[in-house]
Amino acid sequence: RSLEGLETFSGLEELILDNNLLRNDLRLPRLPHLHTLMLNKNQITELESLLDHLVEVVPSLEYLSLLGNTACPNELVCKDKDEGDYQRYRYFVLHKLTNLKFLDSRKVGRSEREEAILRGAFMKVVKPV
Repeated sequence: RSLEGLETFSGLEELILDNNLLRNDLRLPRLPHLHTLMLNKNQITELESLLDHLVEVVPSLEYLSLLGNTACPNELVCKDKDEGDYQRYRYFVLHKLTNLKFLDSRKVGRSEREEAILRGAFMKVVKPV
């Protein structure tokens, strides 16, 4: 649950944090060389705040995986979600993290990136109050 001491590894390029009970208060130190970040199967529910944080601290990020978190709608994990929900999530993430080459288990295609640029800002998932 703690990432204490991670700041001493400023040259880190890959970081796998799967299955660590990490929550929305996740704060990474600045890791300018990090290109791969795996946060699968944690307890992350708030997507936008995570993405805003990642933009600030991991500018070289090219591969991100959030599978198994509530923030990542997946029809295999949640029966209330479908492929459309997942695609809207992808557009929103790609709108925020423009350097990504892979998101979750899929490569980012040119047409998908173009769609994210055009409409990604409008694909934010809003939770009912």
